[in-house]
Amino acid sequence: MGLDAIYLTQEGYEKLREELEYLERTKRRQIAKALEHARSLGDLSENAEYDAAKNEQAHCEKRIADLKEKLSRTKILGQGDVPKDQVFIGAKVGLTDLDTQEELEYLLVSKEEADYDHGKISIDSPVGKALMQRKIEDVVEIKVPAGIIRYKITKITR
Repeated sequence: MGLDAIYLTQEGYEKLREELEYLERTKRRQIAKALEHARSLGDLSENAEYDAAKNEQAHCEKRIADLKEKLSRTKILGQGDVPKDQVFIGAKVGLTDLDTQEELEYLLVSKEEADYDHGKISIDSPVGKALMQRKIEDVVEIKVPAGIIRYKITKITR
C-alpha cells in the first residue's frame, strides 16, 4: 500500500467522511445488536445468523480501516491548486466526439470519487489519462476496448 496523496474534491472528501461516520456510529451498533441476537439463539458453532453477523462485522471494520487510511492521505483540491486552462483533476471538461458529434461533459476525479453514472471519471481511466494536461481545442485519440475514440476539448471549467 503506497503512501501517495489522494486528491479529492471537497464533495468527495465529505462523502468518504460521512460514510466513515455512518459505519462507526450506526452500522457498528446494528452489527452489535445482530451479534447479540444471534448469541441468544444458542450454539454458536452451527449458528448461520452469528456467522453472517461476524462476516458483516469483518467487512465493516475493514472498510472503516480503509476509509481512515485514505482520509489520512487526502489532499483537498482548491481552486488555486491547478491551472485553469488545462485539464487536471477537479476540472469539468466539455468534449465533442468527432465521429458522432455527440457532446459530452465529464468531471475528472480520483479513482476514489469516480462515478461514471454521474459523469465523474477517474484520472486513471483511459479517457482521464488522455485528457490530463490538455487544453481547449486539443484533439485527443483514446484507445479503448471498443476501438479508438476521438474527442475535441471544447471547454474546461472548475
